[in-house]
Amino acid sequence: MDMDSWSARTLLRYILLQLPGWILMLLLLLFLDRWVGLSNWLIAIVFACWVGKDVIMFPFVWRAYDQNPSRIVYRLLGAHGTAKERLAPSGFVQVHGELWQAEAIPGIAAIEKGERVIIREVRGLTLLVEPLNSGE
Repeated sequence: MDMDSWSARTLLRYILLQLPGWILMLLLLLFLDRWVGLSNWLIAIVFACWVGKDVIMFPFVWRAYDQNPSRIVYRLLGAHGTAKERLAPSGFVQVHGELWQAEAIPGIAAIEKGERVIIREVRGLTLLVEPLNSGE
């Protein structure tokens, strides 16, 4: 499976989470129709635009609705980061703008603050890293 595409499950999750907003918009339009007398075509156009914006946004936001953790691991393996504190053997590294708990791989004495690292393995939410210059 392509690790950079959405699944049917992700699409279903997105639709189910958009459904309350669609229902509320429809109820608001129906309330406005009773209050000021909107035409049916105007209600249909406004509602279609409301749903359409969610359809247009899906390609940009689907990753936030994806619950497959292997996709995250897939992207992190081999990625480069920066040690935000001394890893002896554990601490924090910054990867793609996010702070992650990290440990130096066995056999590495310590990784100094500011040193560039490469991610070799992921265990749960902890990254196993080594200095960038040691493995490549």
